Amino acid sequence: MIEGILLLTTGLFVLVTLLPLWRHRAWWVRVWEFPRLQLGALLVALLVAQGMLLDYSQPWHYLISALAGACLVYQLAWVVPYTRPWRNEVRRAETDAAGPRIRVMSSNVLGPNRQSDRLLALVREYRPDVLVTLESDQWWETQLDQLAEQYPHSIRCPLDNLYGMHVFSRLPLEEPELCFLVEDDVPSMHARVRVSDELAVRMHFLHPAPPSPTENEESTERDAELLVVARSIQDSDDPIIVSGDLNDVAWSPTTRLFRKISGLLDPRVGRGMYNTFHAHHWFLRWPLDHFFHSAHFRFIRLLRLPDIGSDHFPVFIELQYDPKHTEEQHGLEADRDDEQQVEETIDKEPVTPGEVPQPAAGPRR
Repeated sequence: MIEGILLLTTGLFVLVTLLPLWRHRAWWVRVWEFPRLQLGALLVALLVAQGMLLDYSQPWHYLISALAGACLVYQLAWVVPYTRPWRNEVRRAETDAAGPRIRVMSSNVLGPNRQSDRLLALVREYRPDVLVTLESDQWWETQLDQLAEQYPHSIRCPLDNLYGMHVFSRLPLEEPELCFLVEDDVPSMHARVRVSDELAVRMHFLHPAPPSPTENEESTERDAELLVVARSIQDSDDPIIVSGDLNDVAWSPTTRLFRKISGLLDPRVGRGMYNTFHAHHWFLRWPLDHFFHSAHFRFIRLLRLPDIGSDHFPVFIELQYDPKHTEEQHGLEADRDDEQQVEETIDKEPVTPGEVPQPAAGPRR
């Protein structure tokens, strides 16, 4: 009886470990890319149970332990870059560096959440230059209008479908655009943020719909939006920041493909996972809210902020502009198979990289 349970459990772990290797975009396949850390913890427990309950008198006893061990190594290999022993992808800013800084806060507020005072308090405490809110509807827009004096520049799209979006900025927003790149009810925002006369930063704010039984049956729409933005960034020499709830984890193949094609860096590599969802279930947490940026920037700080009543924690990043050392920072590199996969994904949706706004950064003209 016990041996049968251990055999069945091991078989299930092998199945969910191998399933994401199938490139099928169905939600019930892609969902297993998310809980790799949790699966790793459960596999450790399984190995302990096997060691305690099996007498290893049969060859298959060794086989299932070997399979569980292999699954554990494979699952952890995806997440280990987001631990401190790994080399930082983004270098820390020099303490005496004098370059301009930019602070960005991103918060998925959860549409029905009415604890706006918590978010407003965090904004006043951390004073981001740019605030992006996701799932913000008309009620949230009214509450956020309290920031209008400090944040006079904005892009607004209040929606009651959990895909509303707002950007508030202390700094001028040049060429701001609201787009619906892939789905008619899922917006994205794009602008050039004027930091100084000499510096403007191209920014993209995204919140694609996830693959799930209640949203999109497949990940095609999400993947296409991420990759078409990545493609639009690919050959740019401008300082760039991409922010938002991508409804995908940092270590997923799609997010890694986004990094490869865009050339952007992930400041979490070598520092931590910064799990932002789910704020109320500690065992079911993974990093859904992201900041990616070009090599023009050095790292100052990245913070997961306190609970605001949403199912996501807000996140805050502070970066320093340092274009003299861009060659010292390198992200992931794309190969021919990656390029082909991007083309195949984008071709599945009626959108092209040319439709993504590309506000050119640089000195004020």
